[in-house]
Amino acid sequence: MLFHGFLALYTRPLANLIEQLQRLPGVGAKTAQRLSLHILKRPTEEVEALAQALIQAKQLVGSCTVCGHLSAEPVCEICATPSRDNSVICVVTDSRDLIALEKTREFRGKYHVLGGLISPMDGISPDQLNIQTLVRRVSGNKVSEVIMAIAPSVEGETTTLYVGGLLKPFTKVTRIAFGIPMGGDLEYADEVTLAKAIEGRREIDF
Repeated sequence: MLFHGFLALYTRPLANLIEQLQRLPGVGAKTAQRLSLHILKRPTEEVEALAQALIQAKQLVGSCTVCGHLSAEPVCEICATPSRDNSVICVVTDSRDLIALEKTREFRGKYHVLGGLISPMDGISPDQLNIQTLVRRVSGNKVSEVIMAIAPSVEGETTTLYVGGLLKPFTKVTRIAFGIPMGGDLEYADEVTLAKAIEGRREIDF
């Protein structure tokens, strides 16, 4: 592999490490360099532990067969907890949003992770998302409410209305209140805002 630009200043193994770290979201060239140099300074056992943790996470973490949340078991801890309310399901885009909502400690129902948003521009259609599993889950159980906790955006609105329309024949469908700015992400919202958004949810008009 030929390295160009600033990577050519580093010995090949270090340049390769920097390049790989740059592939991570939010990691630019300077951050990748800083992380790489930090890793080289750490004891070998620490670096090996990090490498092993990365491999184990990739090999062992999959999706919950019920809700789609990240889990090392067939059924995640939230779905397996008997004290959670099975009659209310909160629909989120991905596991980051689920974790953000859990931190509020306001919601005691179950979740469903779609795994993305409908986006024709990006080639993402409804059949590529975890939607039909949700429809079967709602239609086949006593679900009194489905809360659409999708961040407001063009794709978010499209997904909310599409999924809500499929679920409307089976249960009440609500959406969280818009304490979240248009185009904002749930994972970056503070816990009080998210808690108020859940409390102020309203039924979706179709």
